Amino acid sequence: MSSSASLLRSLSKPSNLRLLLPTSSSAFYSLSAPSRKVLLSARPAIPSSPLTTIPSQTRRMSSAAFLEAVKGRRSHYALSKDLSISSDRVQDIVKEALREVPSSFNSQSNRVVVLFGAEHDKFWDLVSETLKAIVPADSWEATAGRLAGFKAGAGSVLFFEDQTVVESFQSKFAIYADRFPGWATQSDAILQYTIWTALEAEGLGANLQHYNPLVDEKVAETWKVPATWKLNAQLVFGGRAGEAGPKEYLALEERYKVYGA
Repeated sequence: MSSSASLLRSLSKPSNLRLLLPTSSSAFYSLSAPSRKVLLSARPAIPSSPLTTIPSQTRRMSSAAFLEAVKGRRSHYALSKDLSISSDRVQDIVKEALREVPSSFNSQSNRVVVLFGAEHDKFWDLVSETLKAIVPADSWEATAGRLAGFKAGAGSVLFFEDQTVVESFQSKFAIYADRFPGWATQSDAILQYTIWTALEAEGLGANLQHYNPLVDEKVAETWKVPATWKLNAQLVFGGRAGEAGPKEYLALEERYKVYGA
């Protein structure tokens, strides 16, 4: 099993369904009995999973491999159009991640468009045309250089949230209406990170960009994207044409606390 396959398999654990519950037990039990019943009915049935029978030693080995993939994920800006895996394998990774990542109330609001080859180039030409109209002339050379680096990659994954889904759940569960947009964005972030990490586990390089909302209308028109799909980010990927830059870390003492261990 490839590194990315192991990574994606871990997402199917029932424990990853915790987002289906209210933010606290007190919030849950403050609801009326009928409301609690409706809330719980929205949760999918958790199937029996072979993962629950894996020996603890195997699970520890699996988590070590997972964390190695996490550590291996970096921002690679020097990319080429040479892919070490097939475009079909890239699509399999994206589709499996899209299927398995958790979402609040199992709402599944994430949407994805994958662009390869000429379609990838077309997207970055579109971004370039859009920015050239608004970037000051004395700053354009640096901007054009960055965009050329993204176009040099082999493909792009465009991440969206379907606002129809978000609004539907806001109506169904009005008590959480103000939370659903944030929860949808969190799920999309998990999807972005999962695909990014899985592609790099296969030996590719990638970096995440955000040229929305400047290009939203042109993207929707060019690739027939529904108007309700809100563009959030663009993951550029390709062969590694250089090394990732150095990464600095804040001391864990500044970021981590534990009690009762």
